[in-house]
Amino acid sequence: MVADAAVAPVETADPPARGLQARAWLARRSEAFLIPVGAALAGFVLFGLFLAALGKSPLQFVDIVYRGGFGSSFALGNSLQRAAPLLFAALCVALPARLGLVVIGGEGAIVLGGLSAAAAAQPLAALPPGLAIPLMALAAALVGAVWIGAVGFLQAYRGVNATISSLLLSYIAIALSNHLIEGWLRDPASLNKPSTLPVGDAFMLAPMPGIGVHWGLGVGVLSCLVAYVLMDRTTLGFAARIAGGNVRAAQIQGLPVGRLIVGFTALGGAFAALAGFFEVVAVQGTANGTLAAGYGYTGILVAFLARQNPIAIMPVAFLLGGIEASSGLIQRRMQLPDATVLVLEGLLFLMVLASETLYGRLHLFSPHLWATKRAAAALPAGAPA
Repeated sequence: MVADAAVAPVETADPPARGLQARAWLARRSEAFLIPVGAALAGFVLFGLFLAALGKSPLQFVDIVYRGGFGSSFALGNSLQRAAPLLFAALCVALPARLGLVVIGGEGAIVLGGLSAAAAAQPLAALPPGLAIPLMALAAALVGAVWIGAVGFLQAYRGVNATISSLLLSYIAIALSNHLIEGWLRDPASLNKPSTLPVGDAFMLAPMPGIGVHWGLGVGVLSCLVAYVLMDRTTLGFAARIAGGNVRAAQIQGLPVGRLIVGFTALGGAFAALAGFFEVVAVQGTANGTLAAGYGYTGILVAFLARQNPIAIMPVAFLLGGIEASSGLIQRRMQLPDATVLVLEGLLFLMVLASETLYGRLHLFSPHLWATKRAAAALPAGAPA
């Protein structure tokens, strides 16, 4: 009997407390979705005011974007094709961001990746396509990994800011690519538009069956899924998040912070270089100046809108791909310059950066608010809170 009396009864949470706990769980997870969406809507509103100041109709702009990017099967295919390189470019930003790094030099890795793929096609010409094409992709990925991995090395072992070094290395990569395309690797037959020798019809990838979009889209989606598993479901990704949250604490725990930084920046560079690879073997057939099409810079916006989440990168890339696909139609129908879409992207990026100050500050998304209410609900009636 004494033993029975010593056993304390198991208390279960009452329904109000359980309800508050569920609301706290929902609030924490809604913050990462609602704030970027609100920032994007604010950017669109500002852009609408910009159009109105120019005497243009914001509603007409929305209609043209819908028709040019999403209103038909052809428009959808064009949007998906433009979204494919954005997937890779965004991963180049998102993976290092988990370690607290802002890498904005993906454009250089894209250009060098495409150039490497085109250059590797010539010595591999005697091999069957099933072997040569993967080797070309490997060559592109290795060059991109070395180029962006150097950013991580400079940050980890020399204290050079990753944002600055990645941007400067991007300019160097574009200049180096132009020098090689117009010099050693130039096709003598390319007169007005310097380019490398064609990779050949045998090494060109056919579109994916059923949707008519090149295989870069499928590989890009698969890469996002792999990146999600790596970052959110593995001990390596957990270690990277710990290092990104508090480098000093990670070092005290014995985590190899330097190797993590170099490894994840190199992986991001490899993904970005694959965007250039697919532009060469699935779209253009050669490496030329159009490889620097701005995908690397748009990928920064995609990654920030997606909050560095590889799963969220996919719909955001599709949205921005559709907006870019409609840029030509906007120029013709509304008599606006082609750079109008860049103004929209700039406003979106500005609003996303401004919204960073809201995280953890709004009571609606604050777990502490719900914890206080939950504690108050647990007090007996009439007791002081």
